[in-house]
Amino acid sequence: MAASTAAPAGTTTSDAVAAPSTTRTPTGTGAGGASVTDPGGIAPSGAPPTPGRGGSSRGRAGLVSLVVLPAAVFAVFVGIWYWVSDGVLNEQQRFMLPPPHEVVRIGFLDWTNFTSMMSALKLTCEVTFAGLAISMVLGVAVAIAMSQARWIEHSLYPWAVVVQTVPILALTPVLRFFFGFALTSRIIVCIIISFFPIVSNTLFGLQSVDRSMHELFSLHHTNRWTRLWKLQLPAALPSMFNGFRNAAGLSVIGAIVGEFYFKQGDPGLGTNLSVFTSRLEGERLWATTLTASLLGVAVFVFFGWLARRVVGRWYQPDRG
Repeated sequence: MAASTAAPAGTTTSDAVAAPSTTRTPTGTGAGGASVTDPGGIAPSGAPPTPGRGGSSRGRAGLVSLVVLPAAVFAVFVGIWYWVSDGVLNEQQRFMLPPPHEVVRIGFLDWTNFTSMMSALKLTCEVTFAGLAISMVLGVAVAIAMSQARWIEHSLYPWAVVVQTVPILALTPVLRFFFGFALTSRIIVCIIISFFPIVSNTLFGLQSVDRSMHELFSLHHTNRWTRLWKLQLPAALPSMFNGFRNAAGLSVIGAIVGEFYFKQGDPGLGTNLSVFTSRLEGERLWATTLTASLLGVAVFVFFGWLARRVVGRWYQPDRG
């Protein structure tokens, strides 16, 4: 009679049959703690991933999207500029669009013209930042007031839209009559143009707080100002800075428009645009235009950087 093998206590016969005949040493250790290499090449689940080529390829893709593509578009733009200036326009028409190298030579490399442009740029910056600062204070204050009561929103928001849509040309005689040709009139034009984006974006952020957060604050019986200071304003910061960034670019336009219409006093970039247009000085006209555009880009980029510094550490939008 064959001797039967007894199964260990607590196991059934089927379990004993199904049990493997050999015991496998865990991956990574062998007898006596010696390192054992898994023949299957599968790393332990807790092992850090091996760096591959994904990071470098993403870095190259980011470099292409941030540097190479804008540079390519700029090269195409300059090429079209040269083609229109040298191939489409004749000698009598070329003053309207002189070639880029002439714009750089006369507008930027000539010391007299350059110092005159920098003086005008300084005045335009003063008007821009003064108007933008006032717009930020007034716009945030009006948006907060509208977010606290529906009747205030219904009373003020339509007039904020009206201020945005009124033609500036229609207001210049009134501003000239009350404020003259000083910097005040230019700053008011800058405020009018840059006011609405701050109001609309800040109000949107204040009203977009999650309802469950409001319910949590109501559960703790917080008052209106605590709710505003600790819930609504922090949640509205991304939208608020988006409004600041849009208004920053518009404030440069407002300063240029104000200087264009109120020509008396110290000249700014807008005043020089009007003067160079009347004198048919195309090189200085386009150099001033490029300087004004670079100012708008610089202010826009600054507020984008400031927004990332303030809210970028905790606010990560879903890019899908």
